[in-house]
Amino acid sequence: ASTGIVLGYNEASFGPADDLTREQIATILYRYAKYKGIDVSVDENTNFLSFNDFFDVNDYAKPAVMWALEKGLIVGSGWDLKPLDNAARAQTALILFRFCKNILK
Repeated sequence: ASTGIVLGYNEASFGPADDLTREQIATILYRYAKYKGIDVSVDENTNFLSFNDFFDVNDYAKPAVMWALEKGLIVGSGWDLKPLDNAARAQTALILFRFCKNILK
C-alpha cells in the first residue's frame, strides 16, 4: 500500500481477506510493473472491444486490463473477459506465471 501498488477500496476499507477479481489482479500487476519501471504502454491498434463484457471493467482497471490482455497475462473465456469474477487459485497461478515469463523475463 505504501508504494501505491495496492490501494484498497477507499480510505476506510482495505479488504485484505477479500477474494481478488481478475481485474484486481491485472491492476496489481500493472501497478507493480510501473513501480519497477517496466513499460506498461499499450498498442493503440489492439482491439479490446471485441470482448462482450469489456465495458464491465471498472474505469480504474481499464488501462491495467488492456495491458494484461496485450501482454498475454489474462485471456478471455471465449468472447468474455469476466473481469469481475473472482479469480480461482489456478487462474491466479497462471496469471502470475505468465507475468514472470512475459514481463519479468
